Amino acid sequence: MLVAVARDPDTRVRDIAASIGITPRATLTILSDLESAGYLRRNRIGRRNEYTIDRHQPFRHPTIADHEIGELLRVLARTQGEDA
Repeated sequence: MLVAVARDPDTRVRDIAASIGITPRATLTILSDLESAGYLRRNRIGRRNEYTIDRHQPFRHPTIADHEIGELLRVLARTQGEDA
């Protein structure tokens, strides 16, 4: 979910759901959980939302808590045309 948001911060919930293969309701639940945990912020712009990921948040699991989610997103969320 974070990868989908990182690739397109103003994408619609139904588009995120379709790209991941889950329902829009499940997508809203996960986005809400991520927002509550501090991994992303939602900014309402008219009828749409724009999401901002806090790339400096550490992973929750203790074995990788010394890494930030931004490290993973840099690898996974590359858009077409970006250099490696």
